[in-house]
Amino acid sequence: MTIKPHGIHHVTAIARDPQQNVDFYTKSLGLRLVKQTVNFDAPHVWHLYYGDEHGSPSSILTFFPWPGVQKGRDGAGMTSVTAFSIPAESLGFWSQHLSALGIETSLTTNTAHHDVLELRDHDGMRLHLVGTTGDTRSGWDGVGNIPAEHAIRGLHAVELSESTIDPTAHMLHDLLGMTHSGENAGRARFAMADGSSGAQVEVVGGVHEVGMQAGGTVHHVAFSAPNLATMELWQQELREQGVSVTEIMDRQYFKSIYFREPGGVLFEIATDEPGFATDEPLLELGRTLKLPPWLEPSREQIESSLPQISAEPHAP
Repeated sequence: MTIKPHGIHHVTAIARDPQQNVDFYTKSLGLRLVKQTVNFDAPHVWHLYYGDEHGSPSSILTFFPWPGVQKGRDGAGMTSVTAFSIPAESLGFWSQHLSALGIETSLTTNTAHHDVLELRDHDGMRLHLVGTTGDTRSGWDGVGNIPAEHAIRGLHAVELSESTIDPTAHMLHDLLGMTHSGENAGRARFAMADGSSGAQVEVVGGVHEVGMQAGGTVHHVAFSAPNLATMELWQQELREQGVSVTEIMDRQYFKSIYFREPGGVLFEIATDEPGFATDEPLLELGRTLKLPPWLEPSREQIESSLPQISAEPHAP
């Protein structure tokens, strides 16, 4: 493949209660609510984006909060862990901060010998806060209870659970151009670009129970393409390799294509352009409901169908 991803663009998951989701990710984890919009394929469902100040690629975690959805189950064919990068010296702060909020954590070490705080959100979604060094991303410092020096810097990695590693490894390495950076204890690590935080994928093999995608699980993982021309070439090359790839879809803040890896995890390629300030100023990101032009005529109906949420704005 001539095209290679330069990192994770975003991770999208399924939640249940939208207000709990907003409160957890903005107040407990200190992420910025970058965009309030809807699932373009199901406009009665919120699509909430969290990230750094600009909603930069590799900082973004998004949710479809679907009230009443059943609880999902981790297992084979699922993205089982979403990991964020924090400064290594901030692990103590985060342990105390989350404990004060009644959020249980456990301290462990990952295969790269980083200290990791493991936790779950209200829906049971597995999250890791990975203590790293050298991550120069600034994160979001608009939350008063989390000092800037301890702020989450952005996504660090994703973990995929598979019954067997090999078919997934083939796609990641041979079709997506990732580097196989190591393997031990049934785990294979892959890196994009320089393999820094936000450009890592780990595949865990030997998971035999099939997962179920629903509340508290990841819907898909998106990798970054810098622009539409690169995505079009990538789409062509994947199809030439026999991968079933969707048409290019307009997601307003990026263009996308979707396909599944052999184990069943849904992958997306998303463009870095045009970004989240295309329909509202940077200082006002995430404060009001934004709809794409083709849904604007239905705004009144959409607003009446969405559960009400309250998101307190924070000054950058």
